[in-house]
Amino acid sequence: MARKKRAKKHEEEASEAWLLPYSDLMTLLLALFICLFAISQTDQVKLTQMAQAFTAAFNTGGPSFFDKNGPSESMQREIVTSEDQGNAAYIQENQQLEDLQQRLEEYIEQNNLQDELSTQMEEEGLMIRIKERALFPSGSADLVPESQRIGPLVAGLLAEIPERVLISGHTDTDPISNAQFPSNWELSSARAMTFMKYLFSLNDTLNPARFSAIGYGEYRPIAMNDTPENKQMNRRVEILIARTMSFNPSEGYRGPSDVDLVTK
Repeated sequence: MARKKRAKKHEEEASEAWLLPYSDLMTLLLALFICLFAISQTDQVKLTQMAQAFTAAFNTGGPSFFDKNGPSESMQREIVTSEDQGNAAYIQENQQLEDLQQRLEEYIEQNNLQDELSTQMEEEGLMIRIKERALFPSGSADLVPESQRIGPLVAGLLAEIPERVLISGHTDTDPISNAQFPSNWELSSARAMTFMKYLFSLNDTLNPARFSAIGYGEYRPIAMNDTPENKQMNRRVEILIARTMSFNPSEGYRGPSDVDLVTK
C-alpha cells in the first residue's frame, strides 16, 4: 500500500511540472509585447512610464535594460533648447517679412498702386505680384518708364534682407509666336530675367547668389483665362522672398519646406 501511495504522489508531481516553463514562457511573451508596444510609441512620456512599470515588475535589483532606453535628460534638454532656438529664429524671420509687407502696403496705398502691385504672405514666404502693365508692354520684355515707380522700392527692400529671392514671369493663355519669342515660355522667362537685371542695376549691394529667375508661361495662372480682366491678372511678374526657417513639427506647426529655386 505504501508503494502505491508514493507512486500516486509522484504522478501528481509529474503532471504539474509543466506549470513552471509555461509561466516562464508567458512572462517572456508579456515582456516582448511590452517592449514592442513601448518602441512603437513616439510619445516619450508614455515610453518612460512603460519603462518604469516594466522595470518595477521584472527587475531583480540589477541594472535594467530600460535605464538607458531613449535620450538622456541632458540630451532631451539639448533637443528642447535647439527646438526653441529654431522656433525663435522662425518668429524673428516671420516678423521681418511682415514688416516688409507692411512697408510695401503703405507704399502701395500712398501711390495708388492697388491695381498694379500686391503682396501676400504665403507658406513659402512673402509673395510680391506686379501686373504686366506696370512693367512691360503687351508681348514685350522691354521695361516701360512706369516701372521706375516700383523697381527702386523693391530693390531697396530686398537689399535689407538675407533671404533667397525667386523672380518668375507669367502670361495668359493667348499664344505668342514671333522671331523674338516663339512661345509664352520665352516671353515669361525674358521678363523675369529683365526685371531681375533691372533690380541689380538699381542697387549694387544686392547679392546675385540669392536670386533666381524662371518663366512659367501660362501654366501657373491665378485666375481663369476666360475674361480680359482675368487674363490681365495672369500676366504678371512675381517676386517670392523665400523663408529659410520653419517651426518644429513637434510643436504642432508645419513649416514650409525649402523652396527649390531654379536658375533660368
